Amino acid sequence: MSRPRIVVVGAGFAGHQAARTLSQRLRGRAEIVLLNPTDYFLYLPLLPQVATGILEPRRITVSLTGTLPRVRLVLGEAESVDLAARKVRYTDPEGGGGELTYDRLVLAVGSVNKLLPVPGVSQHAHGFRGIPEALYLRDHITRQIELADTTDDRVEAEARRTFVVVGAGYTGVEVAALGAMFTDALAKEHHRRHDTSGLPSRRPRWLLLDLADRVLPELDQRLSGTADRVLRERGVDVRPETSVKEATDQGVQLDDGEFVDTRTLVWCVGVRPDPLVSDLGLDVEGGRLVVDPQLNVPGHPEVFACGDAAAVPDLTRPGKFTPMTAQHAHRQGKVVGHNVAASLGIGGERRPYRHNDLGFVVDLGGLKAAANPLGIHLSGVAAGAVTRGYHLAAMPGNRIRVAADWLLDAILPRQAVQLGLVRSGAVPLDSSAPELARSPGSSTSPRPSKEE
Repeated sequence: MSRPRIVVVGAGFAGHQAARTLSQRLRGRAEIVLLNPTDYFLYLPLLPQVATGILEPRRITVSLTGTLPRVRLVLGEAESVDLAARKVRYTDPEGGGGELTYDRLVLAVGSVNKLLPVPGVSQHAHGFRGIPEALYLRDHITRQIELADTTDDRVEAEARRTFVVVGAGYTGVEVAALGAMFTDALAKEHHRRHDTSGLPSRRPRWLLLDLADRVLPELDQRLSGTADRVLRERGVDVRPETSVKEATDQGVQLDDGEFVDTRTLVWCVGVRPDPLVSDLGLDVEGGRLVVDPQLNVPGHPEVFACGDAAAVPDLTRPGKFTPMTAQHAHRQGKVVGHNVAASLGIGGERRPYRHNDLGFVVDLGGLKAAANPLGIHLSGVAAGAVTRGYHLAAMPGNRIRVAADWLLDAILPRQAVQLGLVRSGAVPLDSSAPELARSPGSSTSPRPSKEE
């Protein structure tokens, strides 16, 4: 008798943990196939540190084959799911097609950049969801400081030294906080090497915009206050209740009437579920696939979903769904793994997903952070230690390499050079696969994501 096949689609926090749990529980009694566009798990919370030169990109990419024994990796991006035939169709990295049949399916496809109908944004802004985007931004920031230092046009120099981040959630706050430190160091180094006037260096300008009335609006007021204070100390111009009305190649028009000359617009407005789940013809809530507390899709006992793509009932807050956070995705992956095994008669009964938040951490760079582990509010050095300790504990690999990079960053200046590995158009904002760089004219380009 052939072994049942379990197909897990996506290797983010939810998919990686689901595959890992299944591997541990089933131990060869079923075939586990993991479909993912890349051969690594991306530890997304540390991506801002890649963009600002603290960590090298491979530090936050963890090998799937190295951490998932007894799991077969198939490289490809899921294109569609045929629920009746129990097949997943995908496109491989070289443009070829393929399909996988399944007895059990776990949809953990995650999320993509959230777009708003703002003229010019899709053409002139860059998202922040994958390694290609982080590498591009690192080069781009370095280039702007270098070009500003060489031009005789004062207006152009100021525009190149101005960086606009839209979205003051986790990612936007960390990008602005770490980015301000990075550009300050770059500007001082260039000024020291090339300026003979004796005048002080002009500090690069960062703006952080959000329609909410404060930064980190989804978190406790004290965490928000700590982050806001650190940002302003770094010189970041925090603009609550402000957003972009239009983006051009010369700058951005704000909704309060001001035009900001800039060559850098970083889009951190948030995420939305991968459009793949909306194409299934099943019930969705805000683009997320509706599941029961056991993470099973109603009417399809063979299909499970977890992470950002799933609308999971929050049993700690009746009537609501769990937030789209890495903390929930990781734990949902573990429950899915258990429940899929149970559906095959292995490992006991299914269990519902229930989790109370253990707190949040926001890395603000240097010794600064905001954290509330187990509801205890921390700031400063203590928060920084807890934040980095949390990240090391949460990573499924590369802990020593990450810690070594942090140590080197504390004692040595960063290497500020452009590698030119990712060009401007390689990862468009509307891509459904920000983890893949787009080659112009290539048939392997990621499919554009669909607007809701």
